[in-house]
Amino acid sequence: MSSLEKPLVFDRIQEFSSSVCRSRRADDVEEGTSCSTSNSREEEYTRDYFSFSKKTLSFGRNHKAFRNGFESWFLPDDQFNSKTKCNEKDATRKFLNRIGLPKFVKIVEVGPRDGLQNEKKIVSAATKIELIHRLISSGLSVVEATSFVSPKWVPQLADAKDVMEAVRNLEGSATLPVLTPNLKGFEAAIASGAKVVAVFASASESFSKANINCSIEESLVRYRAVTRAAKELSIPVRGYVSCAIGCPEEGAIPPSKVAYVAKQLYDMGCFEISLADTTGIGTPTTVVPMLEAVMAVVPVEKLAVHFHDTYGQSLPNILVSLQMGICTVDSSVAGLGGCPYAKGASGNVATEDVVYMLSELGVETNVDLAKLLVAGDFISRHLGRPSGSKIAIASSPVKADDS
Repeated sequence: MSSLEKPLVFDRIQEFSSSVCRSRRADDVEEGTSCSTSNSREEEYTRDYFSFSKKTLSFGRNHKAFRNGFESWFLPDDQFNSKTKCNEKDATRKFLNRIGLPKFVKIVEVGPRDGLQNEKKIVSAATKIELIHRLISSGLSVVEATSFVSPKWVPQLADAKDVMEAVRNLEGSATLPVLTPNLKGFEAAIASGAKVVAVFASASESFSKANINCSIEESLVRYRAVTRAAKELSIPVRGYVSCAIGCPEEGAIPPSKVAYVAKQLYDMGCFEISLADTTGIGTPTTVVPMLEAVMAVVPVEKLAVHFHDTYGQSLPNILVSLQMGICTVDSSVAGLGGCPYAKGASGNVATEDVVYMLSELGVETNVDLAKLLVAGDFISRHLGRPSGSKIAIASSPVKADDS
């Protein structure tokens, strides 16, 4: 069995322990090592460590989660007993050291664009604008607002101009990137007040032709034109690589193809490249080799991950990505999403679930989960269906007919 076929990935993750941007030893944490985000803003590691003491957490309908301390994770069986004196701070440091997590993760909220684009029921511009306001109020520093694509192909986002003009003055509170598939879309976005744009290529030829009606190489030519125009106006450009794990038509995508497209986007000036598991088929076993290949040609601090939750693997995929040095994660409030060109692909991983997991691990996001849940409830009510967030479902009020 080759190294790429190993069923367990954690031994291979240790190879990154000396090179990626995160704290790994207790003394590193004590020194306050920092991890730079892709927009050059550095977030210092805080010294407030999550307590894993014995607690009972009541969360939602008759649900209780018990946390019993993690000393046994770090000590051999013959050293662990009820008399072991291991203070919680030291235990937590050892835990973070063991699993190799950063102290801060930047969340890129994609709900208003990627989350809503596949909705058949048209959502009003006013609702989208209110959603963006609520997401920013929750503490999210990056909210992808809309996409300047042809209304013929994505009717849901035909109001991109109205939405962007209404929220562009919020740029001081958060960054509001918009998707631009070509130079025409870029010009329309700038005219509407966009200050950050994004382009999207694919690692799959079939998906590229279905999604943007051109080959991978043709799409890269388009995006070089966009990035040149953006550079002249000092507009930052984010890049996406879709089908980073698999394609509905081609099946598994070789990591080398993902690395090639990511390197092209990086070389043309994208400040950050988000690697998207568009179909949601990825698992840690497939995510690791893909990240290895991309990290060999693009600096890890320039990378983000974007997982759809089709097979319920988004959270483990995010966790293993963080262990490999990724510090930026895309997600969508209420688990909104899907892709009109990837049959069967479900929504993005829910932002609420990502924030909850990271908070429980002691990783800072600067996001207020309570406010985020309210934002998720707001858009779910407008769509007329329950939230796709597990945390939202677990914390919903108990109804009379639930008993």
